[in-house]
Amino acid sequence: MANLWVKKSISSLQGEAEGESGGLKRTLGARSLVALGIGAIIGAGLFSITGSAAANNAGPAITISFVIAAVACAFAGLCYAEFASMIPVAGSAYTYSYATMGEFIAWIIGWDLVLEYAVGAATVSISWSRYFVKFLGYYDIHLPAAMTLSPFDTATLADGTVVHGMINLPAIFIVVLMSLLLVKGTKESAFVNGVIVALKVSVVLIFIALGWGYIHSENYTPYIPENTGTFGSFGMSGIVRAAAIVFFAYIGFDAVSTAAQEAKNPKRDMPIGILASLAICTILYLLFAHVMTGVTSYTSFQGADGIAPVAVAIDHMGEVGANGVIVPAYPWLNKAIILAILAGYSSVIMVMLMGQSRVFFSMSKDGLLPKVFSSVHPKFKTPSKSNLLFMLFVSLFAAFVPARIVGEMTSIGTLLAFILVCVGVLVLRKTQPDLPRAFKTPLVPLVPILGIAACLFMMVFLPGDTWLRLIIWLAVGFVIYFGYSIKNSKLNNPNKDKK
Repeated sequence: MANLWVKKSISSLQGEAEGESGGLKRTLGARSLVALGIGAIIGAGLFSITGSAAANNAGPAITISFVIAAVACAFAGLCYAEFASMIPVAGSAYTYSYATMGEFIAWIIGWDLVLEYAVGAATVSISWSRYFVKFLGYYDIHLPAAMTLSPFDTATLADGTVVHGMINLPAIFIVVLMSLLLVKGTKESAFVNGVIVALKVSVVLIFIALGWGYIHSENYTPYIPENTGTFGSFGMSGIVRAAAIVFFAYIGFDAVSTAAQEAKNPKRDMPIGILASLAICTILYLLFAHVMTGVTSYTSFQGADGIAPVAVAIDHMGEVGANGVIVPAYPWLNKAIILAILAGYSSVIMVMLMGQSRVFFSMSKDGLLPKVFSSVHPKFKTPSKSNLLFMLFVSLFAAFVPARIVGEMTSIGTLLAFILVCVGVLVLRKTQPDLPRAFKTPLVPLVPILGIAACLFMMVFLPGDTWLRLIIWLAVGFVIYFGYSIKNSKLNNPNKDKK
């Protein structure tokens, strides 16, 4: 009878990391890891979610919502940092769960991470396609609508004609481009990611710097609008509801932990990469939200979607003309914002694809998945076959499935991973309290418990059908585990394939 709860020893994992047994090349320093985290965190969510959450939930107090969400992420981030410094191997939450709660829980979290990384990459690539089409439109370049939508989506043209989609080619393009870059090498991917991060952070800083001079203090009054009588519609409940919404603008910092086996000095640099990227993004988010709700009233963002909330703010950065209409001082900034969104989405896709291949790399090394996922390219020292397989899977998903079907699945999958990592810290502190830790989560058990509570709170606010899809997804994972993985597990079958 196979043992569902068999665990990998911490010493074996540390030996694997120190012995370079995985075959991956260590090329990432602390600066690259911080850039990796920022690249995964800052996407278009900052530009779109901020305005809608302010307009419908928190008003100018959206900045408080960002602080609440950041604190919730920090709880999980501190737990990730402890594990990443102690078990510096690829695999992230999957590896941590294997060491603390056993193989079955590790499989659940590894399978669950597909929702965050692979499905998340597909979802982001669909949004990238939409903004790419919009950006080309500024220069009178118009792609056929049928070639930029899934078969389940439609578009209404300027003349009123309704066009049905066939295939989303721009989404395929960006997935293929990022995947081939990952095949080429982690160092090259990190360089491109660094350039992209510099670009999108520059645009955010430009927005903050230019907008600061057009802030009107009256737009902050009242700072916390009175509740309308409906839970979540302004007042303190609105601030909390907005925190649950903007929380998802922080998702991505955990992807840093998947690159542990490619870090030069993981025990020191992994906590820096995780916590510094989270801290930098929090500061940028607070300043961005403060300027956005200062240049115009939060009510101006009602009914706006996509990048429209930011566009509204930019249109209010100017002087009132003779006809009483504001003349925007920086009309070019909207194009720059879209460029930042495209850059932001590109780095998010790349980091998600990287994270997915590294998780499956670890699962394959443990025998839970076929060997193809842990095959390392002889020259590039990357899991190239895994990258190419996910390139195909994610491309097909992005080309033919609408984003709305799986967007919330990414969120619930991520939150479940956060919870299990926090639980893992509690378990390991109890079972192996004297184990050396390069970084220790402070205030244990308080911080992990608060992390679990915060993530459960966020999950409760997700729709019921999202929970149903999670259950179905996990059920498929159980079939694979009991049909293949448990029979090929190296821990459960130590005499099989001693290679």
